[in-house]
Amino acid sequence: MSKRIDGFSKLSKAEKIDWITKTHFKDAQQAAQQLRSYWNSSPTVQTQHDEFIENTLTNFYLPLGVAPNFLINKTVYTLPMVIEESSVVAAAGNAAKFWFDKGGFEAEVIDTIKVGQVHFLYAGKPSFLHSFFENNKTALLEATKLLTQNMEQRGGGIVSIELIDKTSELDHYYQLHVRFKTADAMGANFINSCLECLAHALQEQSQKDISFTRQDSEIEVIMSILSNYVPECLVRAKVSCPVSSIPPQEGTDGSTFAEKIVQAIEIANCEPHRAVTHNKGIMNGVDALVLATGNDFRAIEAGVHAYAARSGQYTSLSQANITDGQFTMELSLPLAIGTVGGLTKLHPMVGWCMELLEYPDAETLMKIVAVAGLAQNFAALRSLVTSGIQKGHMKMHLFNILNQLQATEKQKKAALVYFKTHTVSVNTVGDFLNSNKD
Repeated sequence: MSKRIDGFSKLSKAEKIDWITKTHFKDAQQAAQQLRSYWNSSPTVQTQHDEFIENTLTNFYLPLGVAPNFLINKTVYTLPMVIEESSVVAAAGNAAKFWFDKGGFEAEVIDTIKVGQVHFLYAGKPSFLHSFFENNKTALLEATKLLTQNMEQRGGGIVSIELIDKTSELDHYYQLHVRFKTADAMGANFINSCLECLAHALQEQSQKDISFTRQDSEIEVIMSILSNYVPECLVRAKVSCPVSSIPPQEGTDGSTFAEKIVQAIEIANCEPHRAVTHNKGIMNGVDALVLATGNDFRAIEAGVHAYAARSGQYTSLSQANITDGQFTMELSLPLAIGTVGGLTKLHPMVGWCMELLEYPDAETLMKIVAVAGLAQNFAALRSLVTSGIQKGHMKMHLFNILNQLQATEKQKKAALVYFKTHTVSVNTVGDFLNSNKD
């Protein structure tokens, strides 16, 4: 059977599954049943899921766990975390417990500015374009009023618009650089709609301007799109305590432990190979919470890593120091997230997670997400500078290995006891199962 097909999107769900399974699988019936086994038992909920994207065949589940005991700005939270990686949720919970009696986490939003740009070409005199822009800035903004009026009532809207000359980097290239506030929405659709409106108004105003046409050059809009790089949409999370209050960690005294945390971050600040993995650990916490709340983790990942490289070298997102006997660790992140729009009102489990967090507004959610990243970073460094990352990680990974090796329930129970005092690896677990057959 040919693997090429026309009109696939026009097929019914059942027809799509029939074609896919018969074309790409040895056992079509089993493959189709596997897809159906992941359908939601509620037809209404399944229809919701089907309509999130195109060509939906089934659902792809990830575990939803929770990390309790997060004291953030004197309020206690239990964080929902959606992630497939072992030890992440446990590490977050351990970090929360460590800091709970030391004042917990502090977090603050620095600003919530987001950015969008209209990219266009103009081959005429730069001075004329700048004059034209200044003379028509008010008209450009007025053209967006139907789009911005509701957002303005919620405290958002267009903050500023600027003409940027990029001709030194690309011939004839200019942009309208527009800064936005979007209240509790992530705001991607709002920003993109405003930008397209501005692009249309820019061309329309230029065609009306008689002196503009004499320049023998037209504005050619290339594209209008928001940016996921949001260095002004910034949140900071912090923990701090006297070094003397840090108990010994895995045989390492509190003072040495704090110094090693500082040194580990200094290494990440000067060594990109380490910084990438260091920041990946931060994003374990960030992405897990972002997914749980129905936000766009790909956009956040892109923006965060661009922010980490803003100096020209990729560095740590977190910092730490010991000053006058006080240990402090903090994390700054650009986070464009929302609590309204998108999946926040559509996905049933997102709604559940929002209720668990007591329905935070966007700024509160920014703080919670940043804290999740800081907690994850602290937990990872805590393991790295003491017992090593594998000891705890592999114990948490034990269930995955047991399932991979098809252990029985009796063998799993025995393995949990045995590997409390033995090293976990695929080989050691395999040897244990071979010597403990039912």
